[in-house]
Amino acid sequence: MSEVERSMEFNRLKWHCRRGMLELDILLEPFMEEVFETLGEEDKRCFRKLIECEDQDIFVWFMQKEVPTDPDLARIVKLILDRVQPENYNT
Repeated sequence: MSEVERSMEFNRLKWHCRRGMLELDILLEPFMEEVFETLGEEDKRCFRKLIECEDQDIFVWFMQKEVPTDPDLARIVKLILDRVQPENYNT
């Protein structure tokens, strides 16, 4: 993937992180800005998969009411939550 393609993908993902729900925005947007580029390809794939999910599902996962049944989603949700509260989220 060229630098231009990476930049376009980053901007597209960044746009998709703006969910319009404050609780999601304050988790997804900083993660995208500060962490996404440091992730390995597998975790980047998991993140892309996460932002394709419905807001109500993501919200429930981030509020720790449920854990995603999909292992990819569970992994990226844990990474995001561990960043903001490392000792509180276990899968």
